[in-house]
Amino acid sequence: MKYELNDKIKSLSPYSVDKQTYKIRLDANESFINLPNQIVEQLKANLDEINFNRYPDPDADELCLAYAQYYGLDRKYIVAGNGSDELISVIFSSFLKKSDSVVVLSPDFSMYKFYAHICECKVLDYPKCNAEIDVEELIEFCRVNNPQMIVFSNPCNPTSLSLETSQVKRVIENFDGLVVLDEAYMDFDDSSLIESAAQYDNLIVLRTCSKMMGLAALRVGFAVANEKIVSALRATKSPYNVNSVSQIMATTVLKNKKYLDGCRKRIIESRDFLYNALKPICADNGVEVMNTKTNFVFIKSENAALLFEYLKTKNILVRCFGKYLRITAGNENENVELVKEIKMFFKGDAVI
Repeated sequence: MKYELNDKIKSLSPYSVDKQTYKIRLDANESFINLPNQIVEQLKANLDEINFNRYPDPDADELCLAYAQYYGLDRKYIVAGNGSDELISVIFSSFLKKSDSVVVLSPDFSMYKFYAHICECKVLDYPKCNAEIDVEELIEFCRVNNPQMIVFSNPCNPTSLSLETSQVKRVIENFDGLVVLDEAYMDFDDSSLIESAAQYDNLIVLRTCSKMMGLAALRVGFAVANEKIVSALRATKSPYNVNSVSQIMATTVLKNKKYLDGCRKRIIESRDFLYNALKPICADNGVEVMNTKTNFVFIKSENAALLFEYLKTKNILVRCFGKYLRITAGNENENVELVKEIKMFFKGDAVI
């Protein structure tokens, strides 16, 4: 008898990444700041401490403690993951049962629907109105459909918009199921619930080291929640989910508070430059640009696909979502070059 893949995976395709080389890559929301030589030398020295023949610390205690100290949290409320993606996967597979319902918002991070599909859960799609969340409508949507979980990013990937703390609290306090709040971009905003996450019995806050900290290569993320939920996460994750190299390297960087604070400042300045430079160009050409609270700018244009292809011919890669473009803030030269080419495109001088 010939083996066949099951229905839920046989039509799936691997996550697609453009592996071509571009002079300017502004497509993945990475930090444009690489680690300075001083910290790189610290990392090299710390590699000597690793026993490569031994498994890593299953609780990632030093890493979680360094993260707790950086954000002023209690370590007992923190679980480390192999990127926040792994934690999302663990949450879906552990806190939901087959045929349970989960509310996702559209547009939002695409992997929420993917993990719901893999776990054979029912996806309840709440459509945003012009990329905005109507909190009262969302609460009513949940009341009518009675899902077991709601998951959304704040600030949002890809819209770059953010709900105020009071609005997020309304959702949490008016929902009986589990709320998974993905704060991957909250280092660029000031509406975080990370400090009060443990006060709620139905909240998990997710954070990452891949954006502001510039540690995308290490794949390190965190979940912050009350002790009951944290205990369940520790019981259901893989025992050695964060490797020793990532643990010691991320711990080293987290102890460099002045450096990280400087990264946040530089990235916000870059984002604001990009937003302010694009805003008049967009206004003159009937293009909508969102009021960003992230490290990227999100624009809506009927010509988004054409602009995307034009930028590729200029060795610049951004991210295209139909009529939308998501553009990561780059370094000064990258931003200037990008703005110049977008201006050329809308002036009609672009040649594709």
